Amino acid sequence: MNANIRKILVIVEETCREMDRAVNPVTRKAVAFAVVDNPCAGKFVEDLEVLMRIGAELGDLLGRRAVAALGVPPSEIESYGKAAIVGAGGELEHAAAILHPRLGKPLRSAVQQGAALIPSSKKMGGAGTSIDVPLGHKDAANVRSHFDAMEVRLHDGPRTNEILVAVAVTDSGRPLPRVGGLTHADAAGKDELR
Repeated sequence: MNANIRKILVIVEETCREMDRAVNPVTRKAVAFAVVDNPCAGKFVEDLEVLMRIGAELGDLLGRRAVAALGVPPSEIESYGKAAIVGAGGELEHAAAILHPRLGKPLRSAVQQGAALIPSSKKMGGAGTSIDVPLGHKDAANVRSHFDAMEVRLHDGPRTNEILVAVAVTDSGRPLPRVGGLTHADAAGKDELR
């Protein structure tokens, strides 16, 4: 494995009530995140291949962990997202190298299909910095009920020479959605949008 992982954390959030109304079925989100060494920290590195390989590994590992945390088959995952926080010894491009070229394919395998773009966010920050992992429907970006996010924070990471990488999934949209638009049931998953 290319990724030198210091810590992995998996969190499940369930919303049972919203605005004093029962949410039925309960909406659920899971995030799996890892804090890994940044092999490019402290120096300018032209070729970020090592970070791209780490991204592929983490897309698989974190995707499978997040799906398993919800305890549903991969086909029942409805939305996904990814994010990274780079410690001060690195640069924002290090997060891009992990998140964009290769993390997506194994994440899509972990959630079965995934025709839509995987929403992402990235930032620089130190231990305790929070980041919102944006969420969007995995097969149709126009499903408004699935526009959401899940906040991630770790008290002791990322350290200066580390990167925190997160993958989030859901088995539902937001609680009590009512802004209209394309629904999960109507999503075709053929053109990333519908």
